[in-house]
Amino acid sequence: MTMVSVEIPPAVRPFLENAAASIVIGAEKTTAAGGGEIPTTDPATGALLANIAAGGKTDVDRAVEAAHKAFAGWRRLSPAARGRVLLDVADAIDEYAEELATLETLDNGKPLTESTYLDVSLSAQIWRYFGGWTTKLGGQTLPVSPAVGEALVYTQREPLGVVGAIVPWNFPLMIASWKVAPALAAGNTAVLKPSEFTSLSALRLTEVALEAGLPPGVLNLVTGLGPEAGQALIDHPGVAKISFTGSTETGRRIVTASAGSLKKLTLELGGKSANIVFPDADVEAAAQGAFNAIFLNQGQVCCAGSRLFVHRDIHDEVVAALAAEARGIQLGHGLDDDTQMGPLISARQLDRVEGFVGAGVRDGATLVCGGERPGGALSGGHFLEPAIFTDVRDEMSIATDEIFGPVLSVLKFDDEDEAVRRANSSVYGLAAGVWTNDLKRAHRVARELEAGTVWVNMYNMIDPAAPFGGYKSSGYGRDLGEESLLGYTQMKSVWIGMD
Repeated sequence: MTMVSVEIPPAVRPFLENAAASIVIGAEKTTAAGGGEIPTTDPATGALLANIAAGGKTDVDRAVEAAHKAFAGWRRLSPAARGRVLLDVADAIDEYAEELATLETLDNGKPLTESTYLDVSLSAQIWRYFGGWTTKLGGQTLPVSPAVGEALVYTQREPLGVVGAIVPWNFPLMIASWKVAPALAAGNTAVLKPSEFTSLSALRLTEVALEAGLPPGVLNLVTGLGPEAGQALIDHPGVAKISFTGSTETGRRIVTASAGSLKKLTLELGGKSANIVFPDADVEAAAQGAFNAIFLNQGQVCCAGSRLFVHRDIHDEVVAALAAEARGIQLGHGLDDDTQMGPLISARQLDRVEGFVGAGVRDGATLVCGGERPGGALSGGHFLEPAIFTDVRDEMSIATDEIFGPVLSVLKFDDEDEAVRRANSSVYGLAAGVWTNDLKRAHRVARELEAGTVWVNMYNMIDPAAPFGGYKSSGYGRDLGEESLLGYTQMKSVWIGMD
C-alpha cells in the first residue's frame, strides 16, 4: 500500500519518545498503574506516533486525591495571584505555539494552519480571558426584610472543588482549555481526561502549565480509554462536577451515572446544525461561508453546518459554487503547506462516514461530488473527498443524523416560515446560520431558531467571551464566557444579625 510520508519535526521528537509517561499527578509524570499502553497514530499515514498510558481507576483515584490536596491552597490564593498564573499559562502557550500546533496536527490530522491560527491561538486567548475574570467574580448585598430584627445579607460565589473535564478528539487542545481555564479561574482544581485518540496536545498543555507556575495538583491529567479512565472519573465521589464534550449517547450515560452523587454537569453534545441561505443574501459570501461551515476540520465539528437550506431561486447557483470549490480542495498531510483538508480521525470514523454517503445514495439523494477515498499516496490514511448531496429530504439519515465528517446535505425551501420550521425539526439544537441582507429578517429568524448559537452572515466564529452550548439533545450548560465561569461556582448566602 502506498502512503504519504512525513518526517517528524525534531522539536517534538523528544516529547513523543517519552509520551508513555502521560499521566500527570501533582507535578509527577508517570505510566499507568496497571502498566497498559495505548498506541496513538498519525491518521494521515497510519504510522505510530507514540504509546500513551492506559490509565484506569487507580490512576484516577490518585489524580483526584492530588487535586483535593491542592484545592485548599489554590482556592485561598488571592484572586489577583490566581489570575497571574492563568495569564502566565497563556503566555507559555504562545511561546510553545509551534510545538503545540505540530502535535495537534500529527495527532488529529487537521492542517497546520488550522492548528496554529484556531486551536493554539484561541487556547491562549481563553486562558488570558479567564485569567482576567479572577478579580471580577463577586456576589451581592441583598435588601432583605426579616420578620424579626435587622440583618445584613450578602452572597458570595465559591468554587465547587475538584472538576473532571472530559474532552473529545476533534479540538483536544482548545476544548481542554475552555473547560480547565474557567474551572481554575473560579478556584477549583481539575482532572483532565483527553480522548485516547488525541492525548498529546493535552499532555503538553499540562506540562507547559506546570512550567509556567501552576501549582502541582491544581491540574492533573489521566490518559486512557473512556470506559475505564473516563468512567472512573464520572463515578468518583470526590469529583464535584463533570464537564463533557462528546456524543449525545455518551452524555445520556453520564447523566445516569452521575445521579447517585448528584454531580453538577455541563454537557456539550451532538449537533445537526441548519445553515439557511435566503434569496437576498450575498450568494458568493454565503457559498464560501457554507463551505467553511461544513468542511472545517474535515467536517469533524459538533456545530458544523451540515444541513444547508437554500432558497429555491438561488439553489443551483449556490450548489455550483460549493461543488467547484469542493472538487478543487487539496487533501494531504496536515504538515504539508499545500494541504487544505486532512484525514478523518480513524479507520472506524472513515467507515462510518462512508456508510452515510452510501445511505444517502440509496435513499435517493443526488451525490454531486466527492464521497470517495482517494488513491495513490493518500490511500494509507483515513482520507475522504468532501461530499455534497442535493435532492435531500428531511427524513433521510444524512439530514437527521450527526455524521461528523465532510458530508453536506443541501435542501431547498420556498419561504421563511418553512425554513425555520424545518431547521427546528431536528432533535439537536447546538448552532445555526442565517445568510441575509434583510436586517429585520436576521433578527426575526435568529429569535425563532432553536439553537444555542446563531451566526448571521458568518459561521463557526468562537470567542472566549461568547458562551457556547446547545438546546434540546445538544446538551445543557455552557462553555466559554461568564456563563461558563458561573457554572464552576456555587452560591452561598450569609446572614449577619444586626441587633
